[in-house]
Amino acid sequence: MPIKCLFLLAAFAIATSASAQQVVSPEVLPDGRVTFRLRAPGAKEVKLRCEGQKETGMEKDEKGVWSASAGPMEPDFYGYSFVVDGLAVTDPRNPLLKYNLVNTESQVHVSGPAAAPWEINDVPRGQLHRHFFKSAIAGDERDFMVYTPPGYDPTARKRYPVLYLLHGFSDDTSAWTSVGQAHVILDNLIARNQARPMVIVMPLGYGTLEILRADGGRRGDLRDRNLEKFQESLFKEVMPLAEKSYRISTDRKERAIAGLSMGGAESLLTGLNNLDRFAWVGAFSSGGLRTNLASQFPALDDKANRQLRLLWIGCGKEDGLLATNKKFDEWLASKEIKHSWEESSGAHSWRVWRRNLAQFVPLLFREEK
Repeated sequence: MPIKCLFLLAAFAIATSASAQQVVSPEVLPDGRVTFRLRAPGAKEVKLRCEGQKETGMEKDEKGVWSASAGPMEPDFYGYSFVVDGLAVTDPRNPLLKYNLVNTESQVHVSGPAAAPWEINDVPRGQLHRHFFKSAIAGDERDFMVYTPPGYDPTARKRYPVLYLLHGFSDDTSAWTSVGQAHVILDNLIARNQARPMVIVMPLGYGTLEILRADGGRRGDLRDRNLEKFQESLFKEVMPLAEKSYRISTDRKERAIAGLSMGGAESLLTGLNNLDRFAWVGAFSSGGLRTNLASQFPALDDKANRQLRLLWIGCGKEDGLLATNKKFDEWLASKEIKHSWEESSGAHSWRVWRRNLAQFVPLLFREEK
């Protein structure tokens, strides 16, 4: 047999062998069940950790492939990882990541009906932009993301209302788009005439990155410095740069701030203490408020009702921060400050925050009656 043919046969055999060893993970079935697989023949124990599911031990077959199934799972995006002999790892067969500055996971998308706000539909699409700048206040290079709605014209005279949307602790500026699907949610709501076209600015939520390395950000002095520098950077760097670069209204009545977890607390502390800048404030599963609320909102009383167009607070019923958020709700009521309180099913997760955003955005920038 010619040498060329031998090479071809060898190449075919190698390709066939590699194909046989291909591992499909995750595999999403039509009924919402999901099978996760990991090739790790030398591992002694592998477990599956998946958002909304109990930690599950995986079974190994004769080829060294570990597998476990979950569900049926409700249509949504879920973060997951494998724990291999005690070490958490992402799925090497899945390029969809839930990027995080502390703990990156894989993601699986269980697709749902087109009516779900985070599902991509055949509608006009907005654009995402990313800006890098040197922060003199934080002393580092950082960025912010911007969503411009369908039909946005940078040369037109029209100015758009703006939502400053903040991420949570350990996330970065891309979290609300790469995990939260904020741009998809806005595209769908705008196409359905359920939300006004608006610009969304998503800044980095840390005044100092030191907070990421300090006991989960729990040190009180560091939290205070982080908030102080974050607000200073937002007011003196991010907002001026965004307003210079985009057709954004500078009227407080067309400016909102909202966020999740750490970003929820930042939104409350920044928005409610600066009502000359923001008329719309939202907080999803806020984390980081102290028990002495009066000291954190020293000037907040029922006079705020004249300036606030909306104060919207939500939290999942299974969230460990529910009690803290309820206390804030009760404190606001005692001060006779008008606000909306939303308790929904779910824990401290993006499955709650996507829905919070889809509820919050349609309420923004409505005309006064």
